[in-house]
Amino acid sequence: MGAVDESEIVAPEGGTMRELLRAVSDGDAVDLGAIDPRSTPGVPGVAGSGRARKEWTRAQVELIGAGLGRRQEMLFATAKAAGEPEEAASAPTRGGPELGAGRPARVLLVLQAMDCGGKDGTVKRVAGAMNPLGLHIRSFGPPTGEELRHDFLWRIRRALPPPGYVGVFNRSHYEDVLVARVDELVGEATWRARYDEINAFERELAGGGVALVKVMLHISREEQAERLMERLTDPTKYWKYNPGDLDTRARWDDYQAAYAEALARCDADAAPWFVVPADRKWYRDWAVAHLLRETFDGLDLGYPPAGFDVERERERLRSGTTGQR
Repeated sequence: MGAVDESEIVAPEGGTMRELLRAVSDGDAVDLGAIDPRSTPGVPGVAGSGRARKEWTRAQVELIGAGLGRRQEMLFATAKAAGEPEEAASAPTRGGPELGAGRPARVLLVLQAMDCGGKDGTVKRVAGAMNPLGLHIRSFGPPTGEELRHDFLWRIRRALPPPGYVGVFNRSHYEDVLVARVDELVGEATWRARYDEINAFERELAGGGVALVKVMLHISREEQAERLMERLTDPTKYWKYNPGDLDTRARWDDYQAAYAEALARCDADAAPWFVVPADRKWYRDWAVAHLLRETFDGLDLGYPPAGFDVERERERLRSGTTGQR
């Protein structure tokens, strides 16, 4: 991967995106009603971005994406130089080898949203800017019979990214305090106890070198209706539609309450929640790209030094003795 010139990337206005989008609660819940899904925190004014903000942010996402690719390569190279097994993260047991002390860092982007919130689009436009060989993308639907025979975090542990990878969870363990709560799949005592289990799990991840970026893509009910109608109008998008989406939409207020409490109960400095206004797709992509960039910057990455005598190898190459030891 060649050098990336990031000098044209414009910093968010008013602070970092991690500061501007961090979920703020009163202790019990996050007031999602106070967050305008069409707002655009951090986007510079006309002087910084020009009048065509949509086109400007898309160009910025491309630049940020190139930088993310370079950082991702550093992350992967560090793990490879350390001799980390690529499938280490598949170990399903608590405290398994994927969480050993001193392991190379990995990044995990957790995406949650109401239906049509833009999870797939975010993966395509933001994660898609990185090298797919270093990505570990997993989607979570209703649990299978085998998954139901284990605790709710079992399948999550098995899906963690290996050392050196960037993982993306399209939905996640939070479904077990959202869907499970609203649809009454388990009793209240069960889903309430899961907040503490999630917090302990995420502390374990953070302690094992996982940089967590938890994002709720916050759309309005009106925007969701438009996107659902688009899926019902465009034959090329029928496959995206599920009749069950309308049943979920009918429980909108219940889901908003579930999100509001989960965001507050499971927010921590080592595993923060960010609420991204997502009615404007161009802003959504720009904001998430910056969140990832700022997260990578906090890892103090670099390319690992050579584990061999560089000058000796150069001399071997020049002298044509590459087959001799």
